[in-house]
Amino acid sequence: MRTVDRLRIAAHPDTVWPHATDVERWPAILPHYRWVTRLEGPSGGDGVVEMAAWRPFGGPLNWPTWWASRIWVDAERREVRYRHLAGITAGMDVRWIVAASPDGGCDVTIIHSWNGPRWPLIGGLAASLVIGPVFIHGIASRTLAGIARVAEGSR
Repeated sequence: MRTVDRLRIAAHPDTVWPHATDVERWPAILPHYRWVTRLEGPSGGDGVVEMAAWRPFGGPLNWPTWWASRIWVDAERREVRYRHLAGITAGMDVRWIVAASPDGGCDVTIIHSWNGPRWPLIGGLAASLVIGPVFIHGIASRTLAGIARVAEGSR
């Protein structure tokens, strides 16, 4: 399973970057995040984080999600990498890229790659047909939109 979410943000990469790395602050700026707890490492840097979010489906239906990830922050390249350690998505690799765009803004891309849960016969199908396009994309697209809203408002 591979999902790619991309958004052009009308803010300089230096403005967007702190919002991409200060994950402990996400529940305050992204309404679909329930909590983010740093388990290891300094705020904004490498370590281990536990994250929980809602996957909204409209109306009162919100599906709770939870995972723990090792996070690596490469400020020079403006990339953040995650490896999911726990939760249904254990083993998933995630890569965030914050790249300058010619118009002075930036393009932010989130790539999720995963072989799916270790469920006999249906793990890969569940990942490709439901978990990736419904849950991963649903949360990642909201995360990008929320970061854009905050970054563009802080120009």
